[in-house]
Amino acid sequence: MNAQYINPFLTSSIHVIETMIQIKPSIGQLVLKTLQERSDLLMLKIGIVGAFQGEVIFCFPQDVALKIVSSMMGGYPVAEMDDMCRSAISELGNMISGNASTMLYNEGIVVDITPPDIMSDNLSFAERKAITIPLSLSDIGDFDIFMIA
Repeated sequence: MNAQYINPFLTSSIHVIETMIQIKPSIGQLVLKTLQERSDLLMLKIGIVGAFQGEVIFCFPQDVALKIVSSMMGGYPVAEMDDMCRSAISELGNMISGNASTMLYNEGIVVDITPPDIMSDNLSFAERKAITIPLSLSDIGDFDIFMIA
């Protein structure tokens, strides 16, 4: 995948997370990584259509997702992954991807995103390789953003 497509997702991730969670994420080294099926992950898929086709997969360990939702709700304790939590995580991924698509548009690359989809079956992504953006949120934990072209 072209760096011109990845950089807006990096920039957008930092901006949206700082705005919504009030934590500046640290971004690890981009790597080519294989998606793996794990029952402890909440996987959110957003499709990319237009000038290039692809998918963005946000992979949150369950405990990290709960802490992110709690932070988004001003510290309100969140103990289980219910519909409200899935909606909040979906909105976070939607904001990051929507913001990135606007940045791409401003660079002359017209793309659109599909609605967020919480993956109930991770098998469809097993053994697929993708550019991976690892993000670390202090006091919350780490998660990955996979970009598949």
